[in-house]
Amino acid sequence: MLGRLRELGRDATAALKSAASVVELESIRVKYLGRKSELNQVSRGLKDLDPEERRSVGRAVNELKNELGALLEQSKERLESAGEPSSGLDLTLPGRMPWVGKKHPVTRTYERLESIFGGLGFDVALGPHVEDDFHNFDALNIPPEHPARDGWDTFYIDDDSLLRTHTSPVQIRVMESRTPPIRIIAPGRAYRNETPDASHGSEFFQLEGLYVDRGVRFGELKGVLIRFMRELFGTDVGLRFRAGFFPFTEPSTEVDVECQVCHGSGCSVCSGTGWVELLGAGMVDPRVFEAVGYDPEEFTGYAFGLGVDRICMMMTGTDDIRLFLENDLRFLRQI
Repeated sequence: MLGRLRELGRDATAALKSAASVVELESIRVKYLGRKSELNQVSRGLKDLDPEERRSVGRAVNELKNELGALLEQSKERLESAGEPSSGLDLTLPGRMPWVGKKHPVTRTYERLESIFGGLGFDVALGPHVEDDFHNFDALNIPPEHPARDGWDTFYIDDDSLLRTHTSPVQIRVMESRTPPIRIIAPGRAYRNETPDASHGSEFFQLEGLYVDRGVRFGELKGVLIRFMRELFGTDVGLRFRAGFFPFTEPSTEVDVECQVCHGSGCSVCSGTGWVELLGAGMVDPRVFEAVGYDPEEFTGYAFGLGVDRICMMMTGTDDIRLFLENDLRFLRQI
């Protein structure tokens, strides 16, 4: 055993003295001093030797480890003084290109939607994320006693301040500051106190539209929405209009699109129905016009609202809306 230790010592000493790089030095360290090295195996086998041999071999193992450790440090200092970097970085390798950031999928979806509606004559309007009761509810025909108000799951800041539950307040602010004709879309974040799941989030992205003028009719709304859906998903996309209810429009409709994730076969995104509700729409309720000072006998209009996240899910084949806000680069790089 002692003879084998002397042989290991000679081999390791020669290798350490002749090492030409820090990388080579590290491989020598692993070979002779690493966890799976022969020297370490000898240390583990000391318990199987008789007491006398255990003392002599153990002493020789420790001395050899100390000698090789000191020689390892000397060799590292020699290489570093000769210009070899201690990190093992090979400066002759070609450089790596820096990472270039890209737009988030939801941002790209916004831009696509704004492009389509821009081609239909709609301007972009923005508004505050912190709203008051009047603009978020009252002006939209949702007074405090209205039963629909109980289902909005609002984040209140104080008695009259809240995080907007939709971007409809932007429509109210635009109508307060302009006279018809008005043709705008209002994109942005909205907030509701909901439990997140595959198709809902407490923070989400909306885009709402408004057109007000003399003689605006429901047929124009339907035509705009059909054109929008076909521009977005293709001319053969499955669409359906269902009667709906919204306090701020009358009559109202909900528009479904064939699920682009499962293509109608049923999945978690469409709750197994094969359809996804993408937007609600309708003719602006006369009470909304009265709240902003418009004469409902003179002006008519339509409004619509859609979830940008859900459209992004359809366009990218994503099956969980929560992925868009988790900032996981492994997911974002895929789309």
